[in-house]
Amino acid sequence: MKKSLKRLHARTLVSVVALALAAHVWAVEPFTVRDIRIEGLQRVEPGTVFASLPFRVGEQYTDEKGTAAIRALFGLGLFNDVRLEVAGNVLVVVVEERPTVAGVDFAGTREFDRDTLVKALREIGLAEGRPYDQALADRAAQELKRQYISRSLYGAEVVTTVTPIERNRVNLTFTVTEGEPARIRDIRIVGNQAFSDATLRDLLEVDTGGFLSWYTKSDRYSRVKLNASLEALRSYYLQRGFLEFRIDSTQVAIAPDKQDISITINITEGDRFVVSGVRLDGNYLGQEDEFKSLVTIRPGEPYNADQVAETIKAMTDYFGNFGYAFAQVEARPEIDRASNRVQLVLAAEPSRRAYVRRINISGNVRTRDEVIRREFRQLESSWYDSDRIRRSRDRIDRLGFFRDINIETVEVPGAPDQVDLNVAVVEKPTGSLQLTAGFSSAEKLGLGFTIRQENAFGSGNYLSLDLNTSKYNRTVAFTTIDPYFTADGVSRALEAYYRRSRPYEDQGGNYSLATMGGALRFGVPFTEVDTVYFGVGVESTEIDPGTNIPAAYLDYASRFGYRSTAVPLTLSWSRDDRDSALVPTRGRLQRLTGELGALADTRYWRTSYQIQQYLPIARDYTLAFNGEVGWGDGLGDRPFPVFKNFYAGGLGSVRGFQQGTLGPRDVTGASIGGAKKLVLNGELLTPFPGAGSDRTLRLYGFADVGNVFGDRDRVELSSLRASVGIGLAWISPLGPLRLAYAQPVRTEPGDRIQKLQFQIGTSF
Repeated sequence: MKKSLKRLHARTLVSVVALALAAHVWAVEPFTVRDIRIEGLQRVEPGTVFASLPFRVGEQYTDEKGTAAIRALFGLGLFNDVRLEVAGNVLVVVVEERPTVAGVDFAGTREFDRDTLVKALREIGLAEGRPYDQALADRAAQELKRQYISRSLYGAEVVTTVTPIERNRVNLTFTVTEGEPARIRDIRIVGNQAFSDATLRDLLEVDTGGFLSWYTKSDRYSRVKLNASLEALRSYYLQRGFLEFRIDSTQVAIAPDKQDISITINITEGDRFVVSGVRLDGNYLGQEDEFKSLVTIRPGEPYNADQVAETIKAMTDYFGNFGYAFAQVEARPEIDRASNRVQLVLAAEPSRRAYVRRINISGNVRTRDEVIRREFRQLESSWYDSDRIRRSRDRIDRLGFFRDINIETVEVPGAPDQVDLNVAVVEKPTGSLQLTAGFSSAEKLGLGFTIRQENAFGSGNYLSLDLNTSKYNRTVAFTTIDPYFTADGVSRALEAYYRRSRPYEDQGGNYSLATMGGALRFGVPFTEVDTVYFGVGVESTEIDPGTNIPAAYLDYASRFGYRSTAVPLTLSWSRDDRDSALVPTRGRLQRLTGELGALADTRYWRTSYQIQQYLPIARDYTLAFNGEVGWGDGLGDRPFPVFKNFYAGGLGSVRGFQQGTLGPRDVTGASIGGAKKLVLNGELLTPFPGAGSDRTLRLYGFADVGNVFGDRDRVELSSLRASVGIGLAWISPLGPLRLAYAQPVRTEPGDRIQKLQFQIGTSF
């Protein structure tokens, strides 16, 4: 088949060459076309041919028109051969169609999945249903090789097999011999004097291999990774005063066997400069003092390009607050080479004021436009305000619906005082299956899961069904939240739940505690970051005594009955100015909640306060703190209900201890919680080795302290439990996953230890 196709290709070339000679070799006297017939069509529609002919029935035919017709039909790319024949006044168009690609298959491909390769070939024009062309098949083979070279598989070979089938179709099979990937065996940096080779090589995203290379593939050459490495190298020098640092050249050498790669980077460090001063120049709108306060460049310290970039960005953003969307601030260095000092002149040109014409949103395939637009604080037809745009972006990010958000300012052609904001979002799956698991000698393996949809039907509403199938703790809970129950942002939450807990098997009891109820809560936003919640609920709690019931439960039931009804009224406040709800790196979250039960036979008050603080200590490192305090008591002559107790221990609390087992114990050994709670957590989040700046996969070290106390117990620091450990945080397709290995460092006899814990869908 290959030979026959090559003959067809040759015939095509002969036909094309013949076009130039047609007028001289097969000259036909002009005539009026009485009819046009087409012969040889199989799949191509006759209308496609007729539309390409420069003449119609009843018009005059000439050799020039015939030559143009043949050229146009060949230009369609559908035919291997085209001839024009004349029978009287009838013109016959004889064509030979190109074969059509019936199927594309791959053999020997392990590095790529089939869909990736099919997409790559489709982009160059080779796909099922399209005409076959040998030149296109050759391009496809080269494209496959390019794909493999991008993965450092320089020895990959591609063989194309063409198999003819019925109805003038062909199947294409690309057989790939991948070979072994080329490894980086040597990296040399030439020209460095101020810093050692080892220090500079640690900055690069490519290396000669390590214990995690099987996962990171950092020893495989990639032009993208090399460019990122060069930028990291340049940034390192420019942060340390080397104002004139440059990378002269980069050589990448591949061994003859295509298995080893050597990289040589030639640099010129230049002299190190110290900042002697900073001067403002240009138009600062008469607010020089405000702009000076934004300068982070410190005289007397080495020149730092990051500080310069940070200052320029802060200034342009500040100009944007006044509507100057096109403001430019340029840092001009005035170098004194005799003393190796540099004075920076910050020249500003605010340009013209602008207002926003339109806000265009793209990328939201599932999420409705209104869900994004209602978070915008920058309005259309109002003055451009960079602070409002930044807050709008943070609010959209805090929704948790998108993997990436980019807002671009675009000038409106012909309107120098107008801009459009193009908002591009990349959606992520918002439905999740939340899993929890733990193993202990008492409960063995405990499992639970939550089906959650944070963006139900693209409306921004939250739906959740929580099921726990544990032998000892069973839960069914349904929750729905409408964040914009009213147009001005008042939210409404509805909750219905049923929970039943039983003692551990090794405690020899079969009593249970069952709670059924529902709640309605409204959230009223008072500022951009402050929301106050008002709620009311109804719940019924039943104590089933069974055997070996804790004395605290039995005492409460004997005094107030085995069934208790409560009508809790809740009032809470939340302030959230974090940069992201999913992967925060800066900002603070605070929650203050008060609960009052005074309208039924259960009478109590209960309050809690939580604060989370995120501090960026470097570009990819974040320090996080969490603190929780809870307190409750009974009203009048009634004690604090035992089934309203606080609990601590486990993920989200004090890691290294079994979930909810800290605090007071009954004489039976059961953990019954307490009316007072204190938990403190600290975490240092770092990049996962080899993952670069990917915030969705991080390592963290942590220290936890906390406990719960009875209503008559004093809160004593000496009674706090503590643990330290390491963990992994991953934004998985099922939701945020956190795996922790903790070593308790302060324990008491009887504490239930659980060193390894994981959960999907929790923080701290």
